[in-house]
Amino acid sequence: MALGFLITLEIAARRYGQPGPIANQVKALIFAPKPGPLYGGMALMMTVLPWRQRFIAAGAAIGIDLAFLLARWACDAKMNDGHSFGTGALWVMLGYAVIAVTRRTGRERVVLLKGVGLGLLLVAGRKTGDTWLLITSKTRPAVLDQYVATADHALGNPSWLVGRIVKATSPISTHLLHLVYGQLAAAAVVVALYQLRNVAVERRFPSHHLVRTFLVIGLLGPGVYMLFPVVGPVFAYGPGASGTGGVHWAMANLWPDMPPPINTPHPIPYDEITPRNCMPSLHTAWAVAIFVHSRGAPRVLRFAGTFWLIATLAATLGFGYHYGVDLVAGVVFALTIEAALRSLDRGWDRPGIQLVIYGATVFAALLVSYRWLPMEMARNPGIFGPLLILAMTSVVYGYARTAKLREPTVTPARQPELQLESL
Repeated sequence: MALGFLITLEIAARRYGQPGPIANQVKALIFAPKPGPLYGGMALMMTVLPWRQRFIAAGAAIGIDLAFLLARWACDAKMNDGHSFGTGALWVMLGYAVIAVTRRTGRERVVLLKGVGLGLLLVAGRKTGDTWLLITSKTRPAVLDQYVATADHALGNPSWLVGRIVKATSPISTHLLHLVYGQLAAAAVVVALYQLRNVAVERRFPSHHLVRTFLVIGLLGPGVYMLFPVVGPVFAYGPGASGTGGVHWAMANLWPDMPPPINTPHPIPYDEITPRNCMPSLHTAWAVAIFVHSRGAPRVLRFAGTFWLIATLAATLGFGYHYGVDLVAGVVFALTIEAALRSLDRGWDRPGIQLVIYGATVFAALLVSYRWLPMEMARNPGIFGPLLILAMTSVVYGYARTAKLREPTVTPARQPELQLESL
């Protein structure tokens, strides 16, 4: 199924004259790879290996990368903006796939293949996401930013507010938030490594972990992009991410100094380069997933998960990549997917089914209200603003309550009754 999906995306990308996820992955075996979680994928794969083999795998990957680096330097090859490492990690993962098939049997083969598959899925997820973004920009010539920006008045235009704060505290805030925003996958790998720390000893994977949620969010999210194409404040109402690229296509250069006026919204044409990747905010969804999965970790990881969530929300708004209503939808989207995956793992009990149906209903209601009620939302912020926050909070509460109900209860052992001997 996964292979068929990748082949479909490869064919779709080729229609627009661009290589797809499979071609980019094969190309990375020889040429300098694009920035991505190649070593993060190898780290996930190494959770199935004993420590001695982990050191061997890491050393082999670094050695291969150094050899390719020297060869590329000698041939004066292009280095993808200075990024030239990761080929070694890809070769090592493929090498262990061969070892699993030819040198392992039984349960050891299955566990090793699962480890390799997990690492390659993380890498393929990044390539797949790039292809999805290309498809959204080519197939959705008109964007719905006016609808979302109008609806965002109900929340007080938080992107404009946070954008001014980030601008006033630059460059310290921008450097920190860029680091957090750009290294979200690295944070996910750290939490996943903690969850998978015992795989090599127990010879089995936990039934549910962060990587599953990450991949499903990345798989389903772009489908919503196709239904609700939005480019974001910095592109639709500002200078673009580079500072100048979006001025030609922007409706007005307002962000972050002045919120857009309340006018009847309509679809607007935009370029065929900028991804329509705002609704919902998948960075928010992924950060929520990291936060949720870090709750059972040691204190330092719990603190890091909380920090990453807060900083990611600040970055998505402060850089003008998302509207406030995108974040609300992203939180509901993430918790609904997480609830569905946990129910799939532990069994579809009544609370789990109710939560998934409720979360999906709230998410659909949010999209419908953004598209068909933006003027009412903008004119009545005192009503719709609290309603949006209440809808999101109700899903958060429902998820927390359901998770608590599923926690195993520990019953204290019953003490044997003392029997008095008759005198």
